[in-house]
Amino acid sequence: MKRKWKNIMSIGICMGFFFLVACGSDNGEGSADEDDKITVVTTIAQIGEPLSVIGGEHVNVESLMGPSVDPHLYNPTQSDISKVDGADVIFYNGLNLEANMTEVFESISSEKPVLAIGETLPEDQLLKDEEGAIDPHIWFDYNMWQDALDAAVEELKDYAPDYADEFEANKQAYFAELDALKTEAEKLQDIPENQRVLVTAHDAFGYFGRLHNVEVVGLQGLSTESEIGVSDINKTIELIAEHDVPAIFVESSVNQDSINAVVEGSASNGVEIEIGGELYSDAMGEEGTEEGTYIGMYKYNVDTIYEALTEGDE
Repeated sequence: MKRKWKNIMSIGICMGFFFLVACGSDNGEGSADEDDKITVVTTIAQIGEPLSVIGGEHVNVESLMGPSVDPHLYNPTQSDISKVDGADVIFYNGLNLEANMTEVFESISSEKPVLAIGETLPEDQLLKDEEGAIDPHIWFDYNMWQDALDAAVEELKDYAPDYADEFEANKQAYFAELDALKTEAEKLQDIPENQRVLVTAHDAFGYFGRLHNVEVVGLQGLSTESEIGVSDINKTIELIAEHDVPAIFVESSVNQDSINAVVEGSASNGVEIEIGGELYSDAMGEEGTEEGTYIGMYKYNVDTIYEALTEGDE
């Protein structure tokens, strides 16, 4: 009953959001700002930050969801209404990541370019949970994310063909930096295989695990809306003991109570487990920091996981 009421509230919020956007669209097509730049609005910074680099001087990019924000639970604000209304192009992840905004974006796609970049990927590349729900955290496979960003850049080229050559050149330069990250991430294979187990608060690292041959255990499911049971915690404690896992991790956008419960439960069973650090999962770091960039965030996660899971083995 509680979940049904929550769903009704979410639908009501979305309908109100769409109504206000529609009412605010009387100013015309809502195009570029005073500097004649393309106004790009994205949901998550994992999309927005790379596009700000690739778009360069021709774009103004705003991301609706900042550091520590959980996109699974996010509801649009009055400020979001203004940003969406003023956007020339809108990009979101899709695959039900921004569950409370999906209907809004689908509705306004008839008025302006709106692209769910995750939904441009082949379905056979996507991970699914036991109930068939698609894992939306595709940015943790940087090869897939590169393809998704490529689709976004093509949309920008279609919108502003005069800048297409510059967008392409900037994209190739950005992808070269991404290749350097791929090389650096190879060190994850040096983690002892038995300890190559990544335990986090929710199941956001499935693509990361598949890409880097790391077993991933998330106490919650793909969405942070899912509940954590005592059996989930106990199974995780057993796995930690079995694999002699040296550390588990909290996430910047997720309450860490469940991880603390695993640490305490392990200790009561005579197994000491450390918190290896805070990982960026659904949100990146503060703007202006290395972790506030997609490449910097990914590198930080790789370094944090590597150092925690190899402690005492070097």
